[in-house]
This record gives sequence, structure tokens and C-alpha cells, in this order.
Amino acid sequence: MNQYKILKKQNYVFKNYKLIPLREEDIQSIKNWRNEQIDILRQEKAITREQQIDYYNQVIKKSFSDKKPILILFSFLHNDLCIGYGGLTNIDWKTKNAELSFLVDTNRTSTNIYENDFASFLHLIFELAFDELNFVRIFTETYDIRPVHISILEKNGFRLEKRLKQRKRIHETLVDVLIHSCVKNVKS
Repeated sequence: MNQYKILKKQNYVFKNYKLIPLREEDIQSIKNWRNEQIDILRQEKAITREQQIDYYNQVIKKSFSDKKPILILFSFLHNDLCIGYGGLTNIDWKTKNAELSFLVDTNRTSTNIYENDFASFLHLIFELAFDELNFVRIFTETYDIRPVHISILEKNGFRLEKRLKQRKRIHETLVDVLIHSCVKNVKS
């Protein structure tokens, strides 16, 4: 199993959820979920199997051994089954800021379970970012077409910092981009 050199812990557990360093065996499922949910991502076109393998080999594997990686990504497990992935990206080690990344199996996004999945993921990320890495701020970029996602962020200590009007085109409609952040010791 791959391990992040920078982390003391490699597994973060909360109830029946777990974060473990991103496993190669999960990357094709992640590719499928990304392609199915392309409208909520900054991804412009579908990812191929080969592109996903190349990204894992050239970016993710390198991050495991970096002393200050630009990203730290995990497989997100529920009852030991991979249901999603996420972590910290665009890490700024000088300011101790990072962007939150989170995506789950498309089948879990339209159910009531999504709130539990996402809130549990946030609990684990807060432990990693604020307690272990001593980060001061985590931020997100969300399109305003996701009211449930935004509500979960705000219930878990994220506050709206900025609304960028009509910044993203989704199916011929311009939508707002929302920047939320959670600051250490302000989280719920």
C-alpha cells in the first residue's frame, strides 16, 4: 500500500468511514464518476483510461514521497468499499491553505446518504488538515447549482467568502462560482 511520507497516520477512521492513500485499484472507478459528474467539476472533457493511468503514475505516485506535495488524495471507503475519493489539492505550504476535493460514486449523490458521506469525509479531512498538518484554512469552489452540497459545507463550518457571478458555463447557462472556506478552530 502506498503511504504519504509527510503524514504520521495513513488511515483516518470515523464510524464506518475511512480515508486511505489513493489506491491504484480505485482510479478507474474514480474516472467513471468524474466523467459522469463532469458538470460539477472543472474538468472540460471526459478522461480516458490511459489518461487516468498516466495521471496516477506521474502525479499521484510522486506525491506519496514528496516532502511538501501539491496534493494529498485518498480513497474514501465505507465499510471497506471505495465509494469516492478526495483530499487536499492546490496546497500552499507557506500559508498552510489547501483546496478541498471530494467526489463520491454517482449513485450516492442523489440519495439521503450523500449528506452523511460528505459530513463524515469533512470530519476526517478536518482531522488530517487541522490536527495533523496544522493547516489554517481549507477552501472550496462550488457551482451554485448544488444547493445540497453547499448546505452540507455550511452546516460543517464553511462560510461563503466570495460569489463569482456567471463564471462557469454549464449546458449553455452561465452559473455562479462560490468560494467557501473553513478556518482552523472555526470548524464545527
